[in-house]
Amino acid sequence: MGEATAQMAADDPGTGILAVDVHTPGQGNLLGLADRAGSTNVRVANGDAVILLREMLAPESLDGLRVYFPDPWPKARHHKRRLIQPEFLDLVAPVLKPGAIVHCATDWEPYAEQMLEVLTAHPRFENTAADGGYAPRPAFRPLTRFEGQGLDKGHVVHDLLFARV
Repeated sequence: MGEATAQMAADDPGTGILAVDVHTPGQGNLLGLADRAGSTNVRVANGDAVILLREMLAPESLDGLRVYFPDPWPKARHHKRRLIQPEFLDLVAPVLKPGAIVHCATDWEPYAEQMLEVLTAHPRFENTAADGGYAPRPAFRPLTRFEGQGLDKGHVVHDLLFARV
């Protein structure tokens, strides 16, 4: 519903944030939260992020990408629907500036493992974690509602930070 994005915008007013979602109530809530906080650095794109990346963004136009707690699609037959896939990274890489960070976070262990494998294997991304594994949770990432629910269930949250080479 946009709470974490509104918090990121308020915490870093010098950074423009483009939030992409298909959930219109969440978009409206985010814009309302940003308005009440006086944040002017939030923009919302309604629709599929894949279409936005493929058709609407100029090359090297983004300073980073944050994907926090995407749907893990836990059933094996649904894994093809997971967002972090080689084909998605092929779309992301050209619109990111060199050195831009892709920051993913999930509390679903099998998805964290897949994200690490897919990002590590992609030639346009390099892990920023010295050991090549998961990164410590950055202070700038706010606690999301999904993260809180996962922590309440005893899940471990994994952050991945990869730089566009």
